[in-house]
Formats: sequence, structure tokens, C-alpha cells
Amino acid sequence: MNEFLTEKYNDIIKMSWRICKSPEAEDVAHYAIEQFLVHKRGQELVDKGQGMLFLSGIIHRSFHSGTSPYHKLYRQSGRVYGLHDKTAEKLVDEEYDIEVDYTIEAIQGILEDMESDTVEQWYRAKLFNMWIENSNYSDLSRITGIPRTSISQAVNECKEFIRKRIEENGINT
Repeated sequence: MNEFLTEKYNDIIKMSWRICKSPEAEDVAHYAIEQFLVHKRGQELVDKGQGMLFLSGIIHRSFHSGTSPYHKLYRQSGRVYGLHDKTAEKLVDEEYDIEVDYTIEAIQGILEDMESDTVEQWYRAKLFNMWIENSNYSDLSRITGIPRTSISQAVNECKEFIRKRIEENGINT
């Protein structure tokens, strides 16, 4: 485990920068390394060659989730904590699911491919990413000036494209 982390340290930091795109990236990377070190299946994942993938999942969920243990620990500095918080305890004990990581990575890759493909695919991927952040078609229509029905159609076409690509590549969801 230590040898893996020593060899891959710079790659982990770079990966965190790509995922987070924030000055907070290095802190998130260190948090992910700490979580990986204490994870009961950490060495097993390293032995299987899945250490970087697992770390990417930890980094992604830690940074982008408002309910992650990282978020609660470091971003909610003004929050008053009770003596015993069952929700936080449950989140700390919760195990990361590597299959979810595979699926998320696959979807992100498909969206990146779509963005560099045709103008139509770029359009669908961009609207889909916006929809992920805010699933209200009326809000998206006001923000973009695109009719709600066009946004809905593009999002549904993107979902279908992703489904087909996942099935073609045999990715388990």
C-alpha cells in the first residue's frame, strides 16, 4: 500500500486537480489518501490494480457531494455539532462501492466523447450536464433561452445514448 501511494502520489494530486478544478484539490487528495489507507479493502484494491480508480471515486464524491464526510468535516466550519451524530457515524462506516465508480467513470467518459464529437452531441452533453446540476427544465430554459421541450428532448436523447454505449461496452450498472 505504502509503495503504491509513494509511486502514485503525484498522479493522485493531478487526478484530484482534474476532478475538483479547485484550489481545494490538494486537500481533497490528502483526505482521499487518508481514507484509502484506513479502508479495510485498500490493499486488496491495490493488488487488483484498482487503487487509482477507487481513489478517483473517493475524491469525486468527497468534493462534489454536499453530504460527504469530507464536506461535513472541512466545509461546514461554523456548524455546531451534537455530542453524538448518528448520521455522520453511518456515513463514516459506509463503504465505497467500486461498481458505482466504474459506472460513473464510464458515463463521464461517454459525455467527454460526446462533447468532442459532433455539434449535436456537444449540445446534448452540455444540456445533460446542466440538467444534472439543476433538473428543473423551466429554470434551464430561463438560463439558456432554449425552449423547455428542446432541453427535455436533448436530455432524453443523451440518456438514451449513454444507455446504449454502456450496454455496448458491457458495463454493469
